[in-house]
Amino acid sequence: MSSHPQRRPHAGRHPRFVLKPLIAACLLALASFAVPAHAQEDAASPDGAKLEQVIVTGNRASLQQSLALKRNAAVVQDSISATELGRFPDNNVADSLSHITGVSISRTAGGEGQKVSIRGLGPDYTITTFNGRLLGTDSAGRYFAYDVLPADVISGADVVKSTQAQLIEGAIGGLVNLRSASPFEQKGQRGLLRVEADRNQMSDLNGKKLSGTYSNTFGDRVGVLLGVVYARRDVRTDTAGNDGGWSRNPIPSDPAQFWEFGNTWGGAIDPNGNGILDADEEGLIGPGQFRFGSIMEKKERVAVSGKVEWRPNRDLKVVVDGFATRLDSPQVGYQLSFYPLYAPGRWSNMSVANGVVNDLTLSSTDPELRLNPEVLNRTEYRVVDTAMVGARADWKVSPSLKVSGDVYLSTSRRDSGGKDSYVVLRMNQPNVTRIRLTGAAVPDVTTTFADGRDLQGGLAQGQFRASDFNTHFYSRAGDNIDDRIAGAAVNAEWKVDRFHVERLNFGISQTNRKKTRDMINNAFNAGQDHYSNQDAINVGALGGNVIDRTFSPDKFLSGVGGNFPRSFLGFDVANYAQALKGFDGKPRPSGGVYSSALSAPAWNPLESYRVTEKTTAAFVQADLAGERWSADVGVRLVHTKTTAQAWDAKINDIIENGAFNYTAVYADPTAVRQEASYTFGLPSANFTYAITDTLQLRLGAAKTMARPSVDKLAPSSTTASISWGDFTQIFGGNAELKPYSARQADISLEWYYAKDSALTFAVYQKNIKNQITTLWLTGQDIGAPGGRLFNVQRPVNGDSAKARGMEIGLQHLFQNGFGVRAQYTRNLSSSWVNGIERPLEGIAPATASFGVLYEKGPLSMSATADHTDGFVTATNVIGAGFNEVANSVTWLTAQLAYQVNKSLRISIEGNNLTDAEQAPQLTNGTISLPNGYYRYGRSITLGASLKF
Repeated sequence: MSSHPQRRPHAGRHPRFVLKPLIAACLLALASFAVPAHAQEDAASPDGAKLEQVIVTGNRASLQQSLALKRNAAVVQDSISATELGRFPDNNVADSLSHITGVSISRTAGGEGQKVSIRGLGPDYTITTFNGRLLGTDSAGRYFAYDVLPADVISGADVVKSTQAQLIEGAIGGLVNLRSASPFEQKGQRGLLRVEADRNQMSDLNGKKLSGTYSNTFGDRVGVLLGVVYARRDVRTDTAGNDGGWSRNPIPSDPAQFWEFGNTWGGAIDPNGNGILDADEEGLIGPGQFRFGSIMEKKERVAVSGKVEWRPNRDLKVVVDGFATRLDSPQVGYQLSFYPLYAPGRWSNMSVANGVVNDLTLSSTDPELRLNPEVLNRTEYRVVDTAMVGARADWKVSPSLKVSGDVYLSTSRRDSGGKDSYVVLRMNQPNVTRIRLTGAAVPDVTTTFADGRDLQGGLAQGQFRASDFNTHFYSRAGDNIDDRIAGAAVNAEWKVDRFHVERLNFGISQTNRKKTRDMINNAFNAGQDHYSNQDAINVGALGGNVIDRTFSPDKFLSGVGGNFPRSFLGFDVANYAQALKGFDGKPRPSGGVYSSALSAPAWNPLESYRVTEKTTAAFVQADLAGERWSADVGVRLVHTKTTAQAWDAKINDIIENGAFNYTAVYADPTAVRQEASYTFGLPSANFTYAITDTLQLRLGAAKTMARPSVDKLAPSSTTASISWGDFTQIFGGNAELKPYSARQADISLEWYYAKDSALTFAVYQKNIKNQITTLWLTGQDIGAPGGRLFNVQRPVNGDSAKARGMEIGLQHLFQNGFGVRAQYTRNLSSSWVNGIERPLEGIAPATASFGVLYEKGPLSMSATADHTDGFVTATNVIGAGFNEVANSVTWLTAQLAYQVNKSLRISIEGNNLTDAEQAPQLTNGTISLPNGYYRYGRSITLGASLKF
């Protein structure tokens, strides 16, 4: 794989332009924006001499090195470097990347950064490499989940926003290259031992981490580097959501509104009860399902990394390196769930405002029509093994010719098949419930039972027992994902030094990727409904302690106002499954006998696939230079062959078990196999001109491409939602989906006006073709029995999209120890599908960051605020113009460290100090509906490191 060349224009003897007063005024005007420029270990110094040994000793030195890298790069890029051997600026790599211009991140449970977006384009537009090699992922697609990789195993990260012919293809948004350290960067024997302990102030849960790094060089020929990390963290995430979505009446009078058939499950919402869809009832919205509770996670990471370098002489270098990590991250969500779905005779006392039923009562005496609050246990068992091993040799064949070869194997495996759960116990007591929408993430809920108990007080006081519940939905699921990438490359560099051509770079590479997904669940065999409806068992009859806990979490949903239960019950799925076995062999009311074997998870062909990709690439690139300029021009030729296999099964019957509960009976599955191939020529050119010794202009133009997510290449489809009455067929994709392609241009002006300081401004535009979006069709006949119509969801190539924007970055390090970093990125985007304009999903219109630091003597302090504007995450969710929009978030971190002596350093770090919440909404600009809520809480980390 190709390295990222670092060079800058030849210095000339032209006099400096006197521009400082003008740009100083711009500096003051932009001081409110924020993000750092960062760097990598093999940086060149400002005079062009390569730094053979860089010893980074703190945040300030890391920023200095970062800026040098940015200045001398051949492309538009920013970087982050370790503050010292084995110690990264943030505990999470994604969190560090969020400080960079144009980078935003999304978070997983506990508030940890997981996915990276560049210049507003989502994770699917971005690729991540490790030392230039593709990383396997445990996701169903291609994006890399950064939470599997402890920050301690890398020494730096580069965010490359433009491109060169010699760089690996596959990114439109940008390329993130993670780097491991070289033992020769700090010669001799060195090491670092670090311990950390953290506490979350919302949940009062604790975590710990131990990491160690050791490196040594033996003369100038052999160097070794070893690292090990162990981390354990308990976290709680308070959450609310709308798993069943919002119900909306059809709009048959205006099919152009893309909601001709609606998505209500029990008939059109009918406030006047006349049984007719009146004109003023078209498009009427009501609650479908909502839930709230806490996700408990015990996150454990173990990682080892190593590198051996052999330099037998000045002309040959051989490096063998790799890492292996395990993320063991089981999440257990304990929640209360409500299904107030509309059905005739179910709702009364309805109040409608602005096209939404915002107040209703459920008081039916019919057990299937009354509201039956549910206790939900939702478990995600995520154990991921990620590894990479590679060998690279660099040989200087002659003074004018260098050759390098690289081979590697990257793997990621997640073994979760049948281990996840979505298990529901349903209350069985007569009650009257009032639901009132207030605009908060959770509606007001008042439930009074016939025996006088109320839900809110009864839960808090432990008044509900196992006999108050029946068995209900019993989903056991999870997928096994195996991703294997084998790559090999041979590159050469020929020194020319004629006609402004410094050198020619050329090479060839091949990458073979095989990704398999095996879904193991009890949906295909109807096991999830084995104990539901007429076959439901009273939980009290199961014996044992099935419902074994009451949760009243401190500060639970304290940011959500309203009147709803703040306590909820919990049960252990393993104990529950064992208790169900006690009914094996007993008569089942619907026929046959109970059998835990029939409800056990099994291989589901409809949600499984095999995808292989074989890619061959070749490039040629010329590096040019003049007195005050440098440039490169080249082309990369890429050919990819895709083979995909999935399975299909015809629906033979649909059995109605009760309100909103059905069982699909499938025919035997048949294999579906597809093949496709494509070839791309990807030209690129970059030009850098030194206007003065401190001011440089950078231009770039290229054609880039990004492959479809792997799961979208598989011709799979599922109708699992039939079980809960949502008749939707979801297509995974097909091998014929075309890659995204883009013609992009970058212009940046960079002013290095003082030592270790810079003000930069960049504009960019990407004209994207064949972007992949979701097509949603209602009222489709898919050949189901009885002519039942389905909603159909499938990924399609859109017409086109456009993303353009600007970036402003500032870094200023004062000589008195203070410093400031700032960035602002503005994105403007749009897309067209079937000639209709819609927002480009997953693009934040603006990101900003502002950081201050002080580092002098033994004391080091810093604080950084990262802000992401709200953005569209899904379009046309319940009709044309009804988009899901993520809210804006500002994430604040701060650090304080003290160097006690030459070896010992102590630190304290605060994370999410603003106690930021994520609360997406569903909106068409006039109506806004809550569509989720996540709160993580503040956390404090104490650390101590000992180096030698």
